[in-house]
Amino acid sequence: MNTTNKPTYVIAVTGLNAIDSPGPGISVIRALRDATSFNVRIIGICYETMEPGIYMHDLIDKTYQSPYPSAGVDVLMERFRYINEIENVDFLFPNFDAELFNFIKLEQRFKTELGIKMLLPTSEQFEARHKTELYEFGQKYDIKVPITKSITNASEIAEIAQKIGFPLVVKGKFYDAKIAYNLDQAAQHFQKISAQWGLPILIQQFVHGAEVNVCGVGDGNGELLGAVPMRKLYITDKGKAWSGITIADDELIEMNREMVKSTKWRGPFELEVIKNSNDEFYLIEINPRFPAWCYLTVGAGQNQIESAVNFAMGTKVEPFTTYEVGKMFVRYSYDMIVGIEEFEKISTNGEL
Repeated sequence: MNTTNKPTYVIAVTGLNAIDSPGPGISVIRALRDATSFNVRIIGICYETMEPGIYMHDLIDKTYQSPYPSAGVDVLMERFRYINEIENVDFLFPNFDAELFNFIKLEQRFKTELGIKMLLPTSEQFEARHKTELYEFGQKYDIKVPITKSITNASEIAEIAQKIGFPLVVKGKFYDAKIAYNLDQAAQHFQKISAQWGLPILIQQFVHGAEVNVCGVGDGNGELLGAVPMRKLYITDKGKAWSGITIADDELIEMNREMVKSTKWRGPFELEVIKNSNDEFYLIEINPRFPAWCYLTVGAGQNQIESAVNFAMGTKVEPFTTYEVGKMFVRYSYDMIVGIEEFEKISTNGEL
């Protein structure tokens, strides 16, 4: 491969927790390593010292520990000033929902003060796609969304269940979703999810059908830069896809195109959709970042991660119009052997 005429970008990536409920970071990094239009130096950004990606030196050139999102934007800004003085970062991929709020607030400061570019949804888009707001989002943009109610007390479930019936879905405001077939189950799920993720809890109408997910990118002006739909083949007990396959569905692609056009969505996204027996699509969730399975888009012929970088860096990007159907991903785990001195270094110095 001729690398002499290509730019070299220093790209920072979060979400290195390649565990049973993996973050998207490792998949994003693999896609960046496969990029043909630029060369990369990869900077990993971790929160915990046991995130496996820290020790994957074949993928990540150097890793820095970051303050938790709860520390606020000022602490985050100072940490990245330090990192940037050493690394001169060109682009940053935040990959966790919980950290996006801070990065969206800092996007302009990162660009003007640090020279670090990102491709993120606007704060309005980010707030509008929250689980608590998704039903109203669907009504605004003429997208079918299951009836969803936000509650703070388990005693409210009975009244909602009378209107939407059983089964119903009990969801956390950030993560987790459980199906309940009666009031007792719903109350148990409420207690368990609220204890872990806090209030409010969402009670959602259950839609019978097949779940399909779409990984895509919007340019912020209404154009869809790429979209690949996937059907899960194997799901873990946490509801995470452990294998999946790309599918052909023109109507689903058109739904994504219309969503991006009407909302002018900016940046990567994952749409979780249920297709019912009448071939109607119900939007279940919008994740405002690349999903953990995004490397499948590369295998299907759309390196959306590479396109996102090029678009943000001002390089002309042609939207993807095709992808390969029948491409599968199968996730696996393996044991890395790591010297204790590496763990001590990241734990003590906050970088490795």
